[in-house]
Formats: sequence, structure tokens, C-alpha cells
Amino acid sequence: MTVSTPPDGEQPAAPTPDDRDPWRPPPPGHGPAPAPWGPPPTGLPPTGLPPAPRPGNGMAVTALVLGVLGVVLALPLVLFWMSWLPALLAVIFGAVGLGLVRKGRARGKGMALAGVLLGVAGLLGAIAGGFFLATVVHKANDDARARIEKAKESAEAERKARHPSFGGSYTFGDGLKVTVAEPQPFVPDGYVLGHAKGNKAVQVTIKVVNTGTERVEIETGLPSVNDADGASTELVIDGSGRQKVLKGYVLPGREVVGKYAFSLPPDAADRMEVEFTPDAKRWERTYWSGPTGLTGK
Repeated sequence: MTVSTPPDGEQPAAPTPDDRDPWRPPPPGHGPAPAPWGPPPTGLPPTGLPPAPRPGNGMAVTALVLGVLGVVLALPLVLFWMSWLPALLAVIFGAVGLGLVRKGRARGKGMALAGVLLGVAGLLGAIAGGFFLATVVHKANDDARARIEKAKESAEAERKARHPSFGGSYTFGDGLKVTVAEPQPFVPDGYVLGHAKGNKAVQVTIKVVNTGTERVEIETGLPSVNDADGASTELVIDGSGRQKVLKGYVLPGREVVGKYAFSLPPDAADRMEVEFTPDAKRWERTYWSGPTGLTGK
């Protein structure tokens, strides 16, 4: 390698240590000259770089989640009372999210719009569920009211059926049909119990027919008799043998007849009531009533 000789015979200066260090920064005043147009304005992105992305939209995400929750809760109509609140909040948060998108302060327009639509759907489902439940409750109330009225009518019909007049019949649940005939005057013989002096005696005749297919036992064969004032009367027992107490089994299609005598006070002998049931443990008593054909004092 040859070194050129400077003109005029001058010798080149010897290199300094600084000249031999290629990594040493240049001394002050020897750096690159600043650009004539100066640095870019503060706050603006450098030329050629993409703009910063807009922040996420939490309102849109919340609206979407609440909208889905509102619709899911509204599907089973019985949960409508739980769906209206998240659905309403979804509409509110979705509207706020759309406002942020329009102002350019956030993104997620699709999620916000979906949240609003789902919220509206959830609200409609809540309204439909409320209407459906109100209809069901109203119908249930009407049905219950109808059943109560029917039960009252049935009970009233049963009460009337269990209060026939003399000569009428009533069939008990075991198939025994009971008929109490109109009372007839009864004259006791000389030996008598339960008949006070001056009272009037009447004979009560009860016929029982088995209308069922199985034999039925008469457990309670003795009636009770009340006079016109509602007071209990005494059973007359004499030695004539005309009284017959109902007891034992009644075969299907067969009938039995019982005869009894009761003593009525003269001032309450014009009407009376007969209570009878073939089985007091199973069936309520039935009441036959009407005039006796007897006069007072």
C-alpha cells in the first residue's frame, strides 16, 4: 500500500489516538446538521405510521352479556320476573355503547347493537311471560271459583236430598235406600214405658232396600225423633210386640222394615223430624220431616 505525498513536499500529520478509534463519537460541532424544517409538532404521529387504535367498548360487551342473559331467562315463561332487569340494563348499556361509537371514542358497534336488540327481545319476552302468567292465574281463579260454586251447589243439593219429607227416600253410599213413611197414631197397651200421661204417641215405619250387588249390614237401626219444638222425644216400649228394630244384613234386592213408637208432648205434636242412618260411623244422618196429622191439646 502506498501513501500519497502531499503537494509541496509537506509530510502528513501523524494520526492522533482519537483518529484511530472508529467508535468514538464525533467532537462537539462535528455532528450531522439538524433538519432545516425542525422536529415534527408535538402530539402528532410520525409521518408514515398508522393511527393508534380506538379503545375497546366495555359498555357494548356488558350490553351483549346482559342481553343474552335476559333472553335466556325469558325463554321459560315462568322466569319472566327475572329477565326484565338484565334485558332493561342491556338496552341502557347498549345505547350508551352506541353513543361512544358514534363519538369515535370506542369501537364495538356490532356488540352494542346486538345487546340493544337482545335486550328488547328480553323485555318483550318478560312482557309475554307476565301476560301468560296473568292469564293462567286468572283462568285458575275462574276454575277454582267454578269448582267452589259447583261444590256449594252439590253440597246444597246433597243437603236437600238428605232432608226429604215423609214418604221420600234417600240412598246411602253403600246402596241402602231408606224410606220413612208418614207417621201414624199409636195407642200403647196397658204396660208401657217412655210414654208420659197426656202425651200423644206416633208410629214411625222405616223401610230399607238394598239396591247394591252385595249384602250390607245395618249397624245403627234405631232412629231419633224430634218434636215440633226440636226437642228429643222418648221411645215408647210396650208389650204389644208391634215394634221391630232394624238390624243384621240386607241381601241384594231384598228389603226390611222397622217399626218404632215415640211419645210427643201435646203442645208440640203437630210436626216432627226423624233422624236415621244405617251406619253412623260411615254416613251422615238423614232427616225426614213433616206433619204428624195429630192435633194439639
